[in-house]
Amino acid sequence: MRISTGPLTSPEIAYSIVRAGVEHDTPDIPYQSQKTFVAVLDNPAPGFTFERYLGYLDDEPVGYLELEYPQLDNLSNLDVTLFVRPSHRRRGVGRALYDLAVERAHAHNRKHLQSSTVDRHPDGGAFAAAVGANAGLAETRSRLDVTALDEPKLAELRAEAEKKAQGYHLRRWIGVAPDDIIDDLAYLEARLNVDAPSGDINWEAEKLDADRMRKSEQARERRGRRSYFSGALIGDKMVAFTWLVVDLDRPSHAWQNTTLVDPDHRGHRLGMLVKLDNLDHIRENRPQLNGIDTFNATENAFMLDINRAMGFRAVDAWMEWQKDL
Repeated sequence: MRISTGPLTSPEIAYSIVRAGVEHDTPDIPYQSQKTFVAVLDNPAPGFTFERYLGYLDDEPVGYLELEYPQLDNLSNLDVTLFVRPSHRRRGVGRALYDLAVERAHAHNRKHLQSSTVDRHPDGGAFAAAVGANAGLAETRSRLDVTALDEPKLAELRAEAEKKAQGYHLRRWIGVAPDDIIDDLAYLEARLNVDAPSGDINWEAEKLDADRMRKSEQARERRGRRSYFSGALIGDKMVAFTWLVVDLDRPSHAWQNTTLVDPDHRGHRLGMLVKLDNLDHIRENRPQLNGIDTFNATENAFMLDINRAMGFRAVDAWMEWQKDL
């Protein structure tokens, strides 16, 4: 048995390996199309560079490694995505790719390798522990069945939130934020790594501004994804927002991403209000939608309570791992 690694030579092979791993580990999540996978490789988000490799077992490509290097912030971190075909696990390919990740981290002066695993199968967590990574942040993935919403309950929640949010008004947009609120959006998004629970993971606040936010959304569109936003404003200042993103090749599914309220404006049910408004927003624009997934830190009881009230139900548990070099 011969194990080796080498640079990515074929996006199609990489897609086959990653899709096999994702569908084994989380079969309920619709995986992206090959077209979208290649578009992601070709259109990175601004502020990041990537390296990609294949792992071989007797010259057969069975493993995939992606290394994501932040270039504007979090400069000691290296995000690691590693997949081995389920039929070829526990034969040393994952370890060889991990060793390569460590080598590349040293070459770029990165001190923290970071990755995530799901508890549905033991492979990922066992591998992370075996290489000496530390469990840093427990997360919960929850799903909202859009075909079975409790409409009266949602209306009740919205009425209650609107009472608490008197003086605020809502605004929706798709894709790049309008010029008059994009600076507010950058400020709020940059607070995520500060305000959200991060456990023992070395995450610093991102350095975001209007230009980076604009370019990030434009790159996301080129990757075949569309974002739907709702924000809460007081006067002309946006102080809360949330967003959902859809893979245009998988229109029945969406991801709930950041929801954040400025600390000075908490206590007015703005988090609940923007999430409910954005749910209406995306349903009006994406009638094919039947499910929304989201991740939350398991200790983030406040956001989990909002999600549960809306109808989200926990699906599985995840762990963010960190290996300090």
